[in-house]
Amino acid sequence: MRWPRTLASRLALIFFTGLVLAYGLSFSFQFYERYQSSRSMMLNNLELDVATSVAILDRLPAAERAAWLPRLARRTYRYRLDDGASGLRLNMDEAPMAALSIGKALGTHYALNYQNIPGPNAHFQVHLHLADGQPLTLDVTPAPVPMSSWLPVVLLVQLALLLLCTWLAVKTAIRPLTRLAEAVDKLDPNAPGPQLDESGPREVVYAAAAFNTLQARIGAYLKERMQLLAAISHDLQTPITRMKLRLEAMDSSSDKDKLWHDLEAMEHLVREGVAYARSIDGNSEAPCRVNLDAFLDSLVCDYQDSGQQVELQGNNGALIQTRPQALRRVLVNLIDNALKFAGAAQLVVRRGPKGSTLISVLDQGPGIPSAELAAVLQPFYRVENSRNRTTGGTGLGLAIAAQLTQAIGGRLTLSNRDGGGLCAQIELP
Repeated sequence: MRWPRTLASRLALIFFTGLVLAYGLSFSFQFYERYQSSRSMMLNNLELDVATSVAILDRLPAAERAAWLPRLARRTYRYRLDDGASGLRLNMDEAPMAALSIGKALGTHYALNYQNIPGPNAHFQVHLHLADGQPLTLDVTPAPVPMSSWLPVVLLVQLALLLLCTWLAVKTAIRPLTRLAEAVDKLDPNAPGPQLDESGPREVVYAAAAFNTLQARIGAYLKERMQLLAAISHDLQTPITRMKLRLEAMDSSSDKDKLWHDLEAMEHLVREGVAYARSIDGNSEAPCRVNLDAFLDSLVCDYQDSGQQVELQGNNGALIQTRPQALRRVLVNLIDNALKFAGAAQLVVRRGPKGSTLISVLDQGPGIPSAELAAVLQPFYRVENSRNRTTGGTGLGLAIAAQLTQAIGGRLTLSNRDGGGLCAQIELP
């Protein structure tokens, strides 16, 4: 037997099994006590009825006894004025309780002969002779203690109530944990979700308050880091500018050119750092409805006007709710990345599953090793074989694109194309 995989099913199994065992034990004790009481009452009634019936038949004239037999017959035993059927002598050590009760009622006044009658309906007979010598047979068909017909129905109803109560208890206990798991799964420092409801039992309130505090601390911590990065990057621009001014006053030389290139690289890195720090606030832009086809066509035309090999394929034909400046920055980063490493870019737009919009930026460059496709979306990560410092990469372009895509409610994924090159796909709701 395999243990259930979900916590709810495990708790339900434990609770329901425990309740059924406890209820079954209680029901068994009550049923046994009722069985003992009913059996004792039935045997007492049997003794009294048999003793009375035999006494009546013994005192009646022989001609009137046959008329009384139907009146004295009962559901499980009846009387016959003959020697009965022949069978096997009944072993009194294994005799039914009814046989012992009959012996107790008649044994002191009559000589009793017990016969076990085999057959499809096994029963036993008690043979005796009345005072005038006439034979009398008591034919007994033992039957179990009768049980009320409504008792199984009540038992099933009670088991159904136990199952319902178990389900309600488990659902009540699991619901806060499920809400907490969903909130943790959706935890996004860049777009803080609604706080958990701090109501209910004390433990639930404590867990919800702890999660809300954790979410606030993570958000504050990351915001502080971004502010620190932005401040450092911004403050570095001033000394870099001063150094560039001093270099301009120097005589031309190879060292001057090298220093100038180094300062250019530093300045580019600083600008990217500021842009990445600001990307965390991409959700501060107010969303609006945008004609995606016109938006992408305008973006591609800007590149084509500057002589870049960028083309647009497909159309969406619908208005989407998004943050246009953040989306434009994402596409510019991806297209610039494709132009840098492949010299050309292809923009493809199409409808995705469940009404989503898919925008793909394709190139035929060197691509990215499959093991590093997720890592390149992290800040300051570079693939040294192709995207390194000599090509001007800072490791922030794709990180900024991923950050802004997440801020506008989308998802950025990278994959290598079958024919070579990279596919950067944006999925927008």
